[in-house]
Amino acid sequence: MFRDRLRLFGIPSHSISLLHPVVQSGARNMAAFVRLNIAKGVTCLLNVARFAPSCLVIPVRTKKRLKVPPRSYDPLERQQKQLKAAGLMIPEEKLSQYITITCTRGIFDPYIPAEGDARMSMLSKEGLLQRTEKLRQTAKSYTAIRKIRESDPDFRIKTFGEKAQEIFIEAHNNLANFNEEKLHTLVTEHCYPEMVQGNECKTIRWSFLESLEPPRVVHVRCPTLLNEDLLYGQVTVRIHIRQILAIYDQFGRLMYGSEQTPKDVLEYVVFERHLLHRTGQWRLHDKIVPSWAPPKDPLIKTVMIPGPTLTPSEA
Repeated sequence: MFRDRLRLFGIPSHSISLLHPVVQSGARNMAAFVRLNIAKGVTCLLNVARFAPSCLVIPVRTKKRLKVPPRSYDPLERQQKQLKAAGLMIPEEKLSQYITITCTRGIFDPYIPAEGDARMSMLSKEGLLQRTEKLRQTAKSYTAIRKIRESDPDFRIKTFGEKAQEIFIEAHNNLANFNEEKLHTLVTEHCYPEMVQGNECKTIRWSFLESLEPPRVVHVRCPTLLNEDLLYGQVTVRIHIRQILAIYDQFGRLMYGSEQTPKDVLEYVVFERHLLHRTGQWRLHDKIVPSWAPPKDPLIKTVMIPGPTLTPSEA
C-alpha cells in the first residue's frame, strides 16, 4: 500500500529501497495527512445543507447566556433619599407586632341565680341542696376576693356594688348617645360588639329612674390562666332598677318599649378587670340571663308596603 501511495506522488517503486529510513517515515506521515484532508473535503461536498436553499435551513436556538449586570444602587435606599430630600419622613416599620390581651372571651364560672331569689326551707331536700351549693360558691368567692386584693388593695365588696351600678348607668347613657370613645372605657372588647350590634340607623332613648334594691355582689372569680401575667378578676353584681327604654327605627317609628311607661329590670351583670395592668379598671363584660327569666318582647319590625301598580299613562 505504501508503494501505491508513492506512485501517486510520482515516485518510482524501484527507488523506494534507496530512500533513507527517516525519509520513508516522513513520506508515510505526508500520505496520511493528504488522505485526511481528502476525507474532510468529500464530507463537506456531500453536506445536504450546502445544496439546499437558504429558506429551508432552520437555525437551531441554543441556550441563552444573558448576563444581567448588578445594580449600582439600592432602589429602596434611593427612594428614601429622595423622600428625605423632599422633606417627607418615612415611618419605621415594626418587624414584630405585640398582642395585648385586655379581656377574656367569656365568663369563667357563670353564676346560676335561684328562681326569683327565693329561699327554700332547709327541711326540704331541694332547700338543703340549695344551701350547700351556696356555701360552696361563697367559699370560692372569698378565695377570689383575697387574690383580687393582692393586686387591688382598695377592692371592697360593700362599696363595689354602688360603683358597678354607676358604670352600668354611664355605659347605657353613652350607648344611647353613640359615644363610642367613652363607651370603650366602660365596656370590654368582648361586650362592645354585643351592645352595638344592630343599632345602625336606630334611635335609642334610655334613662335611669331609681334603684329598687341596693346592688350587691353575688359572685367573685379570679382563676389563674396560662401564666401569672394573665390574671383577671370577674365580679357578678345583682342590679334591680327601674328604667325607661324606647327604640325607634330610621323612620321614627317605635320598635320596642315606650318613653311613657317605666319598666322594672333585674340584671345579673359581670364586671371584669385585668388586675396586673397598670391602667386596668373595672368594666362591663357580660350579662347572665337566668333560664327562668321571662322572654323579652319582640321588636316591632317596620316594612315597606308596596303601592298600587301604575300604568305608563298614569306615571
